[in-house]
Amino acid sequence: MLSRTADHLFWMSRYTERAENTARLLDVNYQTSLLPQSAEVAQMGWQGLLSISELLPSYQARHGDITPHHVMEFMVKDESNPSSIISCLRAARENARAVRGSLTTEVWETQNQTWLELNRMLKGGEFERDPGQFFEWVKFRSHLSRGVTVGTMLMDEALHFMRLGTFLERADNTARLVDVKFHAVAHDFFGQSQTQSPSSGAGQVQVKEQDHDFYHWSAILRSVSGFEIYRKVYRDVIHPERVAELLILRADMPRSLHACMNEVVNNIAMVSDDRAIDSYRRAGKLRAEMEFGRIEEILANGLHAYLTQFLDRVNEIGASISREFLVPS
Repeated sequence: MLSRTADHLFWMSRYTERAENTARLLDVNYQTSLLPQSAEVAQMGWQGLLSISELLPSYQARHGDITPHHVMEFMVKDESNPSSIISCLRAARENARAVRGSLTTEVWETQNQTWLELNRMLKGGEFERDPGQFFEWVKFRSHLSRGVTVGTMLMDEALHFMRLGTFLERADNTARLVDVKFHAVAHDFFGQSQTQSPSSGAGQVQVKEQDHDFYHWSAILRSVSGFEIYRKVYRDVIHPERVAELLILRADMPRSLHACMNEVVNNIAMVSDDRAIDSYRRAGKLRAEMEFGRIEEILANGLHAYLTQFLDRVNEIGASISREFLVPS
């Protein structure tokens, strides 16, 4: 396959996945903003969302103060923001158009219809009327795109490069979500006792805090479609340590870091017979560390440090894939 064709397929899938992940992040922030919380905590949530995508400086240069309305406008409709939903879906459609002959009719029509429908919805004000429903639509179109791709594409190099783009992007976004949300919500959980004295009405305070924490942790799990999975796997109340384990080390959780790295390694193997190439070596080493890792070790060494290193290594894998298979950036 021509490297330019592989490049377009790879980035078409990355941009589609990025649009979905942006919708997930915005949705969880929008839902948690409806919970009782202080203005400072709410502000931290919206600021954290911009930090996840490394867009805080560009947002402040354009809008100044952080407000929910401006953040959602910036992340959904602002075409000057390369990570906004409209920019991502436009880029996905343009990459698909460039390799129209390598796609099935169903895959192309799904990408094209998503772009046309997005413009109609934004012009009609549907995003402003019901942001939650709009985010669900973006996620649904991404699910549809992946389903049509797997269901209609020949299982050759084209499909493998598309899968590579999807799971490399998903690994990056899940790591950013876990890092920022754990820092904002769970900074006082690890290594500290959660018990309180029952005297002087402290029991009521504890119940309220537990309810508040439950809704925030459940919102984080729902943002990666992991709430029902958590209940099925652990059959217990939500604990931050187990949330971290589910989203990082569980290979059977579709959006976990381990599951993403499994897919990255397998798809690199399918497009190359050379196991000595740099991208395969880097991805295989990272996958092996996750396969034999333990969440207790990760938390003991620092979750933020671990995820920062993970993001650096995922970026290195992406750069290696570009050098070895795609058009050099």
